[in-house]
Amino acid sequence: MALMDDLMTSLRREASSCYSWSNGPHDRYAAHNHPYEKVLYCVDGSITFVLEREGKRLELKAGDRMVLPAGTMHSAVVGPHGCTCIEGQR
Repeated sequence: MALMDDLMTSLRREASSCYSWSNGPHDRYAAHNHPYEKVLYCVDGSITFVLEREGKRLELKAGDRMVLPAGTMHSAVVGPHGCTCIEGQR
């Protein structure tokens, strides 16, 4: 998976504790936050993050990058074909 390798190389240049994860179609994450800045790349499929306080939706598809500031309340819904993402913190 060349895209995964390329994106992980990029992620490791800017973040620590990098790892990958996958979810099935339409999986959901309840609203939560993190005490660190999250850097995330969507590698395959799609996932939509909802920035709860701002009322904004951010759909990520393969190759898209997102940075969430520490403390940002967010939830997420995985797209119809599932998703694979990589993330790290800084």
